[in-house]
Amino acid sequence: MIKKILVPQDGSEFGKSALDWGIYLAGKFDAGLIGIHVIDIVSLEGPFLHDISGSLGFEPFLNFSTKMREVLEARGKTILSAFEEECENAGIRHERSLPVGVIPNEICEKANLADLVILGKRGVNAMFEYGLLGSTTESVLRRSPKPVFVVAERFAEPASPMLAYDGSPNAGKAMHSAAEWIKTLGLPLTVVNVSREAEGAALKDAENYLKPYGIQADFVQLSGDPPLAIEKYYRENGRDLLFMGTSHHSRIVEMVLGSTTEHVMRNVAGPFFLER
Repeated sequence: MIKKILVPQDGSEFGKSALDWGIYLAGKFDAGLIGIHVIDIVSLEGPFLHDISGSLGFEPFLNFSTKMREVLEARGKTILSAFEEECENAGIRHERSLPVGVIPNEICEKANLADLVILGKRGVNAMFEYGLLGSTTESVLRRSPKPVFVVAERFAEPASPMLAYDGSPNAGKAMHSAAEWIKTLGLPLTVVNVSREAEGAALKDAENYLKPYGIQADFVQLSGDPPLAIEKYYRENGRDLLFMGTSHHSRIVEMVLGSTTEHVMRNVAGPFFLER
């Protein structure tokens, strides 16, 4: 059950969407939110500072680094104050954190104290990032000790969630989370499986698992290449929330999430819940 939700905040529209989702889910699960803004140590001590200070004609790590830190701290406090105001207006329990460090590292460290991490697909530097996922989001997806929920730029209350289930241990964990969410949110669920072998066996297992939850569920067997089939079904059937587990369950997940997971999370427009 979800009782603590970590919501990184960076001042972007994606961060606002993550907070909107956090408030929505906290209200449904009677959970509290942890707002975190990380003062990026790379901005304080990395090549960026050397380049800027050099172009301005003074040495780095003197007054400029001190002023930079003051500016970044002030910005972080402003962002977290906005987070607190939103939570207070919604009547949601909350706490805040303003660490200094490498952004993905600090988020993953704080995730140990939460049950779920909610991230925007991209961040404040979205216009400079390639692809559909920001670098921080990708890094947290690969390393978070807790499930990650990645959201789009605008919040919209879900109506047609979907679970991609292949019978693997991680898919089983995703199914458990999907069942808890669906029951709590009062929504129907569509479970899809793409398999070349033992057709129907995985869906039967899913049906038996979900039955005690008393939720409305449909089970759909798909054919073809798994990542393409999942993406196509999601898009053509108006789904707006996807649950899935990573394709691998070894340490290699820190570098490669798995071909199916990688493809789907880059090509599905809506929010997705990922269990590792």
